[in-house]
Amino acid sequence: MKNLYNDSRFRLIISANIASSIGSGITMIAIPWMLVSSDNGNKVFGYITICMTILSFILTPFVGNLVDRVSRKKLLIISEIICFALLFIFSLIGFVGVSYEIWHYTIIYMIGSLYYTIFYPTMFALNQEIFTKEHYKSLNGTMEVQGQLSSMIAGALASILLLKWDLHYILLLNTISYGAAIYFYLKLPYVRLPSMKQAETVIKSRASDGLRYMLARPSVFIFLLFSFMPFIGVMLTNYLFPVYLVDVFKADASVYGIEGMIYAIGAIIAGILVPTVSSKFGNEKTIIFGVFVYTIAISLIVFVNLPVYLSLMLFLAIGNSSTRVARNSFLMDHIPNDIIGRVDSLFRTLGLLIRILLLALFTEMVSSDLIVYCFIVLSGVLLASLCLVVISWKKGFKVREKDGHVIPKISQI
Repeated sequence: MKNLYNDSRFRLIISANIASSIGSGITMIAIPWMLVSSDNGNKVFGYITICMTILSFILTPFVGNLVDRVSRKKLLIISEIICFALLFIFSLIGFVGVSYEIWHYTIIYMIGSLYYTIFYPTMFALNQEIFTKEHYKSLNGTMEVQGQLSSMIAGALASILLLKWDLHYILLLNTISYGAAIYFYLKLPYVRLPSMKQAETVIKSRASDGLRYMLARPSVFIFLLFSFMPFIGVMLTNYLFPVYLVDVFKADASVYGIEGMIYAIGAIIAGILVPTVSSKFGNEKTIIFGVFVYTIAISLIVFVNLPVYLSLMLFLAIGNSSTRVARNSFLMDHIPNDIIGRVDSLFRTLGLLIRILLLALFTEMVSSDLIVYCFIVLSGVLLASLCLVVISWKKGFKVREKDGHVIPKISQI
């Protein structure tokens, strides 16, 4: 752990991530709120979210293939530069006096969504590539803390700025944050692994390799797929929570920002504790614990008042972040780096497909004033996923005799 913090590459990555995460986080809080608060905004935001999810679904397999084929550092820098330029243009639009309309909000939301589509799989693969296996647990825990601390700061700032600043000032702040991230990434020492350079000459467009790789390991495939459900739940509630706060609790923008802060605190707690917990009990049991906590918390949402609702954000965060940190460590431990982009994109693609189906259903339910039933459906999906995670774990994993830790059959193939 100490060696990790002393690594200049780690410090540069953390600095870049903090900068870009705070800026983009404020924007991605502001835009949904402005959409939901506009006329007929609930339905519009739902359809925008569905369209972006479909677009991400189409692009994710190609992004995964790209992550395995090109320099991950270069891919990050290019994506930051593009976002910097586009948001700077939209900021200038506001400064010259043009009033923002729904189509402006839509494009800005698209920019942020596509940035995340590229950023997360690229950063995940880059971390596995440049750091050693002994650092994976602490690395993923620290990255979770960094990401959620950035989200907490973004939530705190958003709760203030949404009341005091116009959108073009928020967008300008976002462009400055992207500029800082570009600077840190440019300073990052990075040499592409020889095995990755060799893979570039062999692998051209086999985006389906990730699927073939996992189909050879069906129990692990099911385990990893359905342990992804808390994250899918988080993505779905990014749409449901603003609507629920406005329609059910009649809350204002500051409450939405506070919700994000509480969630971030829970995720930070998980990021700090999970590396130790997973070292003692194994990544697999930690994943199951996380799915269980998230499922229970999401199932209670419709039965509580606003203060308890905000308290549940803490447990939703602990459940999702515990699952994510342990799951990322599991993937880094067992998936070769030259195929990690395609395997990771496989689960992201399947997750997006599930999100598309549920978002389509939820958007129609919200338009019919059935927001409460959306959470009941989501609770049922999470309960089913928890059962499948437990069943696949019991069926497809075995106990190592030396220390009692669980290791998957994937390591035997």
